[in-house]
Amino acid sequence: MKYSDAELKEAERQLVSLTCKLRETVRTLELKENPERLKAQITLAKRRIQAFEIANQLIEEKLQGGGPNEKTV
Repeated sequence: MKYSDAELKEAERQLVSLTCKLRETVRTLELKENPERLKAQITLAKRRIQAFEIANQLIEEKLQGGGPNEKTV
């Protein structure tokens, strides 16, 4: 499947937005009275941040590299 540059830029914008929101969520959870009981949620949020950062990096590389934007299924 091919994605246009506009679609990739929008996906990138959405990933940045979600990453910012997740970082705020992590900060909030870590500031709770007993953050140890929220360890699983904090870990999950941090892993999602990492995944979104990887996806964003791949989109940036695709946009800079040019050529057809294809998704292999």
